[in-house]
Amino acid sequence: MSQLVLASTSPYRRELLKKLEVPFECAAPEVDELALPGESPRQLVLRLAQAKARALAERFPQHLIIGSDQVCVLGGKITGKPHTEENARLQLREASGHVVTFYTGLALYNSANGHLQTECEPFDVHFRHLTDAEIKHYVQKEQPLNCAGSFKSEGMGISLFERLEGRDPNTLVGLPLIALCKMLRHEQYNPLLR
Repeated sequence: MSQLVLASTSPYRRELLKKLEVPFECAAPEVDELALPGESPRQLVLRLAQAKARALAERFPQHLIIGSDQVCVLGGKITGKPHTEENARLQLREASGHVVTFYTGLALYNSANGHLQTECEPFDVHFRHLTDAEIKHYVQKEQPLNCAGSFKSEGMGISLFERLEGRDPNTLVGLPLIALCKMLRHEQYNPLLR
């Protein structure tokens, strides 16, 4: 049995956690992801990351449970997943020539002793000026319909940017591994020594 549990069904987060080469299980947390009135993007992702990690504590009572949540913010507004090509094109037009900030909340909950660690990791994406033709072709080719911000930085989406700013490139995909490794070490679980 694995000691680590990823409170997510995201294939992107699962692939990121695999980089650490430690055994883990995935489980879906049942959490309402609606923002509370007046809640900032940072507050939202921290609250949801904590809620996701804690939601699995009863099912996994002797585990280190990883919760994560991410929002994309453009022009002060949270931008969700586009779900349609039309919405993806619209999101990319709005992002063209601007900076989009991703806030990723991370929580590590030790269900055996109730110890909780949290962090919010920001990451800025500087979009270059995009033509309508570039946007149309990108959306058709990569189909980023389930990705906040309408791009996949690990794929062709990298061609949309001028630069990226942040501590950990994994944050942009949805799981800040540098921060997670630090939290795991605080729990005497060092991925390098496993």
